Amino acid sequence: MITTASSSPSPSPSPQRSDRIGGTFIHSHGTKVFVPDRLDNVQDAVNQARFSEKRWVWIEDEQHGYVRAQVIREFEKSPRSARHPKIEVEHESGQTCFVPADKVYSMNPPKFDRVEDMAELTHLNEPSVIHNLTLRYHTGETYTYSGLFLVAVNPYRKLPIYSQDYIQSYKGRRRGELPPHIYAVADQAYHDMVQDGDDQSILITGESGAGKTENTKIVIQYLAAVANTAVRSEIEQQILQANPILEAFGNAQTIRNNNSSRFGKFIRIKFNNRAQICGANIEWYLLEKSRVHQQTPEERNYHVFYQLLSADDSFKEQLLLGGQTAKDYNFTKNSSITIDGVDDAEDYQKLLKSLDIMGLSDKEKFDLFRIVAAVLHLGNIIVTPDFRERADIRDFTSIERLCHLLGIPAQDFKKGLLAPRIKAGSEWVSQAKSLEQVQASLVALAKTLYERNFASLVERVNQALDGQKTVDKTQFIGVLDIAGFEIFEVNSFEQLCINYTNEKLQQFFNHSMFVLEQEEYKKERIDWSYIDFGLDLQPTINLIEKANPIGILSCLEEECVAPRGTDKRFLEKLNKVWNTGEGDAKYKPRRFDEGFIVTHYAGRVEYSTKGWIDKNKDPLNEDVTRLLARSTQPYVARLFEDYLTDNEKSTDMTLTKLRKGTGSFRTVGQRHKQQLLALMCTLESTHPRFIRCILPNDRKRAGQIQTKLVLGQLRCNGVLEGIRICRKGFPNRLSFDDFRKRYEILCPNQLPTNCFIYGRSACQTLLDAMQLDPERYRIGTTKVFFKATVLAELEEIRDRHLANYMTGFQAMCRRYIARQKMTRKARQTEAIRVMQRNARIYVTLREWPWWKVYAKLRSAGVAYRGEAQIKERDQKIAQQETQITEQTSEIQELTQKCQQLTSQQDDYAGLVQSQQAIVRELEESKQALVEKVAGHEEEMEEAQKQAEAQANMIARLHRDIRECSEENEQLATRYEAVHGTNETLTARVEYLENENGRLSKERENNVDSLRKELEELKKSNEAQISALKNERDEYKQKLSDAEENHRAEQNLFTQRQTELEEKLKLLNDELQQKSKERTDYENKHDILQSNWQDLARLVQSEAAEAQARSER
Repeated sequence: MITTASSSPSPSPSPQRSDRIGGTFIHSHGTKVFVPDRLDNVQDAVNQARFSEKRWVWIEDEQHGYVRAQVIREFEKSPRSARHPKIEVEHESGQTCFVPADKVYSMNPPKFDRVEDMAELTHLNEPSVIHNLTLRYHTGETYTYSGLFLVAVNPYRKLPIYSQDYIQSYKGRRRGELPPHIYAVADQAYHDMVQDGDDQSILITGESGAGKTENTKIVIQYLAAVANTAVRSEIEQQILQANPILEAFGNAQTIRNNNSSRFGKFIRIKFNNRAQICGANIEWYLLEKSRVHQQTPEERNYHVFYQLLSADDSFKEQLLLGGQTAKDYNFTKNSSITIDGVDDAEDYQKLLKSLDIMGLSDKEKFDLFRIVAAVLHLGNIIVTPDFRERADIRDFTSIERLCHLLGIPAQDFKKGLLAPRIKAGSEWVSQAKSLEQVQASLVALAKTLYERNFASLVERVNQALDGQKTVDKTQFIGVLDIAGFEIFEVNSFEQLCINYTNEKLQQFFNHSMFVLEQEEYKKERIDWSYIDFGLDLQPTINLIEKANPIGILSCLEEECVAPRGTDKRFLEKLNKVWNTGEGDAKYKPRRFDEGFIVTHYAGRVEYSTKGWIDKNKDPLNEDVTRLLARSTQPYVARLFEDYLTDNEKSTDMTLTKLRKGTGSFRTVGQRHKQQLLALMCTLESTHPRFIRCILPNDRKRAGQIQTKLVLGQLRCNGVLEGIRICRKGFPNRLSFDDFRKRYEILCPNQLPTNCFIYGRSACQTLLDAMQLDPERYRIGTTKVFFKATVLAELEEIRDRHLANYMTGFQAMCRRYIARQKMTRKARQTEAIRVMQRNARIYVTLREWPWWKVYAKLRSAGVAYRGEAQIKERDQKIAQQETQITEQTSEIQELTQKCQQLTSQQDDYAGLVQSQQAIVRELEESKQALVEKVAGHEEEMEEAQKQAEAQANMIARLHRDIRECSEENEQLATRYEAVHGTNETLTARVEYLENENGRLSKERENNVDSLRKELEELKKSNEAQISALKNERDEYKQKLSDAEENHRAEQNLFTQRQTELEEKLKLLNDELQQKSKERTDYENKHDILQSNWQDLARLVQSEAAEAQARSER
């Protein structure tokens, strides 16, 4: 670790700043930041004085990384040593040595110790960064800003900085107003999403044990706390409960971390238009499948295996695990069975509770654990060689347990495992496998079962989290938790995928960081040439992903597709394309081992290509997978449905699989590449924020910093890369007004005081007077931009000026105080002399004879004055007795008058009471009249209502008359029609009579019949005529009756109307009379009221006079 001055630990930081009384907002790295005023906040005045005496620097040290030293002598450059000049330095221990100048690093003043943003350091270098982190870590301050980064060092202990009070204190606060915290980053993301309506992302990276998973949970908890209402909704509970599920199936104990996340995840938390959480989605990357079958003794398999083996015996019996422990299974017995402070049985109950909250049924939970148990049983299958060196399985019970859980035939599984069928031309033939091949098939099947079960679990969790569909527009905050850059002694295909991911993320950071900066430069119109810092990493990215010329992943894909692809041929192709022999090439071959070297931004990494073809293809026994696809257990069959034959799988399912991209033809590298491209597209559409987690030591101990370990992580996490980019731009800026107010003290007489001057001109004048290098600053339209260390240097100059001014001010104050002290002493001396002179005069006067005579006569004068005072007192007493006698007689007279006035007052009171009784009677009569008038008004209203009802009745009668008239007209029309019919019949009768005469002559035989017929016709016609006449008479009678009724009702209505008009007239007359009476009563009341008021005033005046007389 870095050797520094000893400092005692301070308590954990408070969420409130009480030691700072002012500050200002500046723009740093495209973000508005609050910068508090520095009140020479040096913790140790001795350290400050010691630093000022000598020139202190950092030098490299093999054991501690960097140590403090002081410069003794610098050698001037000579022709021999111009390339590598050396500096003589002295260690704190007193030892001196010579160090190359490029190995000496400037040290920041002590006032920059524990600075909250390392971009503010005067000297930005590796030892300064690690020194600042170390000081803050020892005082419990685990979070530190580094430009756009938030650096989080794992404390390895619980800190009281994640309570609800801290959440409320960081809510709605700008960066810099409170100490650095992950809450500040999360709150800024939430605030920007609400205000700007843009999607946000928080990228959390770091190596195993650095605290990525915990910080991810803290971010999610903070967002759930600030975005919810008074009652936490179900979706927010499910989001929080998703962590225990993912940790159980995706986390494991490693050498550096007891709860290490062995996969990357991107958690997308969705918000509705009211800024409330409405859903979530989880995407996962690079699950460490190899951990399923192998672990070191200091590590464990995934937590869920140990939790399941700690479940109830009845549940374990259903999974055929009864009475067994982790020591009984090959996949877990060589690992660390327990973790200090962790109860697997308790965690299993928490897992079940989380699954219940997520909405999983008992059947779904049993299916999840079915696959976990099957993986354990897979590891216990013992494969032995037979006499022909072919594989054989003699213990059939382990296969039966496995096949029972998976729902497949045991004999078919054994046959497919030992002698799978392969297609030779158009025929299928069986091929016996060796011991190693069968064991590899079992391991591959175990890894695939666990991975597909994990993928199904994440998909089910996403269904629960994203089940609430809404038509409102939604934004999201994405939290990326992924492993950081990895450099091990042996780096394989997994490390290439992880480092490729971090290379893309670092390029994304470089681009995001300076795109904002350079847009600001363009807006301010400063002189700047555009730099694409993302291009610095593009050669390495092209080497990995490019298709032409063929890159590492593309070449690996090509070799996997080839019939007889090998690792050796794959490496030969890479060497042929990329081994150019150039010194700055990103690709270089290794001399002896099978592998190559890639230069990443974090350093050179040597990769071993052994087994890459198999790792990328991830081959499975197709006979076994087809058995699993036809399993009697629906869940198992669904996991392997993409392995069904063409005749068995439906077209819809095949299209779905192709659309999802989960078919069996996809390799690991291709799938990861496409996932990464999709992730980058998502991140590029968001406003990103970066959190770099640091592992302080590999011993899991609190309070210890291993400098070399931390430096390696700072390089791999891109923190030092970000500082390098920061130095090339102008990260710090101040407005014209702020710059003038703060730094005008450096050039006090340069600006005129009695005239107006533009801000840009004033700043240019001040900068010219400071003789600052123009390459270190730029002046925009509203701000002044500075390089990384310029403001720190200006602050030091300003501090020296203030120190000089304060020294002069202190000298003036001391001079004034000294003069005041001298003046006070002189006045005291003069006063003492006056007192001494008066004392001598008094002593001389006391011995004077005449003074003695005066002292004796003074007592006699006092006795004479006493007798005169007694005589004056007696005279005053006699005068006062005479006045008392006169006043007594006056009091008696006034008492008599008061009694008379009292009797008069009683009389007046009786008179007032009688008048009040009269007034009450008048008021009662007035109230009765008012009620009577109100009754008459109600009667008038009822009469008016009756008149309206009668008018309505008359209108209805008129309508009835009109209807009767219409009916009469219809009857008259009908009568005319009947009359016409009668006339027609009469004419016909005459015609028949004539015809009868003619026929009688012609047909004598038919006379009788015709006569009878004629008679019948006459009778019928007469009957019809008589009926019509009767009907006509009835209609006439009805019409006459209706007319009579109408005339009677009309007469009755006219009579009633006349009566109502007369009654209304009488009511109007009576109402007018009542109104006159009411007016008279009101006039009388007003007269009585005025009389009463006059009487009251008279009584009051009499009472006042009586009271005045009684007082006199």
